[in-house]
Amino acid sequence: MTKPHFDSDAATLLDDLIQRARRAGAEAADALLVDGAALSLSTRLGKPEGLERSEGGDLGLRVFVGRRMAVVSSTDRNPRMLQELADRAVAMARAVPEDPFCGIADPDAVTHEWKDLDLHDPSEPTAEALIEAARATEDAARAVPGVTNSDGADASWSRSAVTLVASNGFAGGYGVTRHALSVSVLAGGGTGMERDYDYHATVYGSDLESPGVIGLRAGEKVVAKLNPRKVRSQTVPVVFDPRLSGGLVASLLGAISGAAIARGTSFLKDRLGQAVFAPGIRIVEDPHVPRGLRSKPFDAEGLPNHRRDLIDDGMLTTWLLDLRSSRQLGLVPTGHAARGTGGPPAPSPTNVFLSPGTLSPRALMADISQGLYVTSLMGQGVNGVTGDYSRGAAGFWIENGVITHPVSEITIAGNLKDMFRRLVPASDLELRYGIDAPTIRIDGMTVAGT
Repeated sequence: MTKPHFDSDAATLLDDLIQRARRAGAEAADALLVDGAALSLSTRLGKPEGLERSEGGDLGLRVFVGRRMAVVSSTDRNPRMLQELADRAVAMARAVPEDPFCGIADPDAVTHEWKDLDLHDPSEPTAEALIEAARATEDAARAVPGVTNSDGADASWSRSAVTLVASNGFAGGYGVTRHALSVSVLAGGGTGMERDYDYHATVYGSDLESPGVIGLRAGEKVVAKLNPRKVRSQTVPVVFDPRLSGGLVASLLGAISGAAIARGTSFLKDRLGQAVFAPGIRIVEDPHVPRGLRSKPFDAEGLPNHRRDLIDDGMLTTWLLDLRSSRQLGLVPTGHAARGTGGPPAPSPTNVFLSPGTLSPRALMADISQGLYVTSLMGQGVNGVTGDYSRGAAGFWIENGVITHPVSEITIAGNLKDMFRRLVPASDLELRYGIDAPTIRIDGMTVAGT
């Protein structure tokens, strides 16, 4: 166990802020500092359109006076301003209603050792390198026959240093970097114009896909969508492309958030320890994936986090809990707290993936006489209280197990409780987005067309 990228100067600053708050009357406090830098640029039709660089930092102070809590934030680190920040936070806490569930962790609950997850790439790209990467990505997309125009390409890099200190003895920090490339292009024209995109994001620049690969994939996707047809309304199997299938996992994660469970606003509120998916389905969370897009060595309240099966053999095993929601539910916190500098913690997942099945995507579709392969979803039609699911969609029609022609102007609908039970994963899992799933098939969904 190590303490990677721990900024002792930042920790000293936060400890001083906490001591100021304690002297002002706070019984407990924690403080978060996020320092960062970012560089991004965009090109369109081969010409640079924008170049931005930003650097700065934000700090947030959370104080407790009895069972009253307040959160304040600032970008100013002048000692006089820090004192004003501490005084203002304590005055605010004294003025708000009591919250019986607020408070920091007990000293014996916080962690003091954690793994180096290799989340910080020491290399920083130049503006010239980003310009060339964006230009090459767009050129590769525009070179695909049938592509007629471009919305542009973007290349970006960012670096953040996170430091958290609390009056219960916790002090920790880590660094995070992100490299990303994206492009959006068009095919066709007039009323028959189609648009699609592709992107890739990684912690290390050396792990980023080449501009040629990203651009080619975007171009091929948009050209394949040309001349879509409509379909009649019917009930058929629906197959979700891996670019979208992680959204179904995200719907599960929202439904098992401790905050939603404590409020009673989740369609899974009574399903802990019960079968939610078919036997054999496993959904894993691992906050300690090296170079993972959502990895972190500890949670935002200084509690340890670890790999766990959220769904084990189809059974729901846990809620996602921060300290507050765990107290509301009378349960042990699970290390899922996340926060920014301007607000209190809330439950949030880290890296999550649906374990792959045994069939290839082609084999998964082989027995579908009529069905839909979804590649685009529109709208936010997911009701977290009832589980009702209704989204605008586009993709490709499946006939006799084969993807045939593009389709559009469709709505797909069902209920997540039924969809989860019918979900069958393919074997093509790729850890790419932070919340990932392979190709997914769900039988018995309603496809509304003409």
